[in-house]
Amino acid sequence: MPHAPRTDWPQVVGELIQARQTILPRRLVAPGPDQEQFHAMLEAASAAPDHGQLLPWRFVLVPEAQRAALAEVFAQALTERDALATDEQREQAREKAFRAPRLLLLVVDAACGDSEVDLSERLLSAGAAVQNVMLVATALGFGSALTSGKALKSDTLRRALALREPEQAVCFLSIGTVASRQPVPPRPAVADYLSTWGSHP
Repeated sequence: MPHAPRTDWPQVVGELIQARQTILPRRLVAPGPDQEQFHAMLEAASAAPDHGQLLPWRFVLVPEAQRAALAEVFAQALTERDALATDEQREQAREKAFRAPRLLLLVVDAACGDSEVDLSERLLSAGAAVQNVMLVATALGFGSALTSGKALKSDTLRRALALREPEQAVCFLSIGTVASRQPVPPRPAVADYLSTWGSHP
């Protein structure tokens, strides 16, 4: 039998969702979540919708001990796509690896399990998993951000993280204590993204 809904959930969940905002990694500082808090965030990812229970996504934790290695990956990836990059530009690329106490890479497998499940469904599942992680981070008082960039497509990064051919590095997820925050930008109104089939303007 379905469980009885809690009458306060719509308000609580709605407030939590609206409270989430992107905090740039350079504004995320120590302390980060402890192991119990971090586990709770990752556990929430398992509730993401997943057609066929393929688990087409995974997270790769980049611990403090590996940040310097990631920094060199970023610098080499920059050199790969721009042989004229300056030392200053390479140092700026390296610096990004040291932001935020917790750093995860989201990887999506385009081919695992049932080939009939399209990549778009796999990406939607991954996006839901990430949102769950970020919502629990928000509920626990932490900030978070998604970042991408050209380095994600580099052969250097793929080799360093031993990604298989069907796997795609999608984005980094940074989590930490908010040092400063910008005002929340205006959210779009429902009318901005909802239309009714058969209606006419």
